[in-house]
Amino acid sequence: MADFTAKDIQALRQQAGVGMMDAKKALTDSGGDLEKAFELLRERGLAALAKRADRDATEGTIGSYLHVQNDHVVMGVLVELACETDFVAKSPEFGEVATDIAMHVSWANPTWVRREDADEAAIAKEAELIEREARAAGKPDQAIAKIVEGRIEKFMKDSVLYEQEFVNKEKFEGTVGDLVAQLAAKMGENISVRRVSRIAVGESA
Repeated sequence: MADFTAKDIQALRQQAGVGMMDAKKALTDSGGDLEKAFELLRERGLAALAKRADRDATEGTIGSYLHVQNDHVVMGVLVELACETDFVAKSPEFGEVATDIAMHVSWANPTWVRREDADEAAIAKEAELIEREARAAGKPDQAIAKIVEGRIEKFMKDSVLYEQEFVNKEKFEGTVGDLVAQLAAKMGENISVRRVSRIAVGESA
C-alpha cells in the first residue's frame, strides 16, 4: 500500500486544484510520491484546474433550499456558487449543483466553507477540550498528541463544507469539494462556493 498521509492529500489538492478522490488516487498510483502524483494529474488533465484558480470568478448563481415541516418552512439555505462566465452561470447543470449544495448544507450545517477559512481560536479551543478529555480518561502522554491530531482532523472534516462527504451518495460519491472540482473540470472554469447562509427556526444565530 502506498505510504502517504491526509496532509499529503491536502497538499496535493492545494497544489493541483483537484478533489480529494483524484488526489488520493494519484498518490496511490505514484506510490506516495507527491511530485509524481502531480505529474500524473497533469497527464490526466486534472492539474489544469490549478491554473484556473487564479482567474476571476465574478459570475455565478444562488442555490437555495427550503425545508418544509407541517406545512411551513422551518429552514432556509442560500449558497453562492461562483464561476467566470455568464454562460456557465446560466447552465442547468451549474444551477443544479448550486441547489444540491444548498440541500447538503441544510443537513450538514458546516461552520466554514474551506479549511483556510477556519477560525484558529476555535480550533485551538477544540484541541484543548480533546486533550483534557484524553487526560481525564487516563490516556498516556505519548498517545495524547496523536489523539488530538486525529480528532481535530475529524472535527475539520465535519465542520468544513469542502471536506464534508456529500449527503446524497446516490447522486455523487465524494466530498463537496470533489463535487465542485468535478464541475469546474467539466465546465473548464474556476468554480467555487463563495458564501453560505443557513437559517433554521429555533436555532441561535
